[in-house]
Amino acid sequence: MDGGIEPKMSVPRDEELSEDLGFGNFGCSHYRRKCKIRAPCCDEVFDCRHCHNELKNSLEVNPNDRHDVPRHELKRVICSLCHTEQDVQQHCIHCGVCMGKYFCSECKFFDDDISKWQYHCSECGICRTGGEENFFHCSKCGCCYSILMKDSHNCIERVMHHDCPVCFEFIFDTTKDITVLPCGHTIHLECVEEMEQHLQLSVWEQ
Repeated sequence: MDGGIEPKMSVPRDEELSEDLGFGNFGCSHYRRKCKIRAPCCDEVFDCRHCHNELKNSLEVNPNDRHDVPRHELKRVICSLCHTEQDVQQHCIHCGVCMGKYFCSECKFFDDDISKWQYHCSECGICRTGGEENFFHCSKCGCCYSILMKDSHNCIERVMHHDCPVCFEFIFDTTKDITVLPCGHTIHLECVEEMEQHLQLSVWEQ
């Protein structure tokens, strides 16, 4: 066009390229991320700690050999793009890719899906989802609750430090949604819904 000004093209900065490179193409059924972990307990490589725990606690494994990965002891990760093994850090030391848009150096945790609004609770000692501004930590219960329950929940000491009474998965660090019963105890939401569907749950008054 005569006399026109050539429009400038917006070129992503290098760090933006490293953020989005391979986004959504790596990870496992639990997390989207661009790294694998080397489990410090058995020196084997897995996509994440849940992948490790599911395999190492399966019925095929000798009960004496079953174990969970000690997440806070994780020291090595492997980049999913260039396969470089390295110390735990957000960006690969070799190719520069961001291995997780959300990264917690305390939990050694990576996740590209930041729509979960992850945050680290220093009192729980683990990362949680839902947005820090939407939750509060109850020191007596030893866990985080919705801010809507701050003045109304029944305090029970270490209330989430137990197995779900239905599926027997440990509640405190579960990745599933949790609901609080009127008595103050906690249970997986999907387990409650399944019990309701099979008429195995008594109706309570709110």
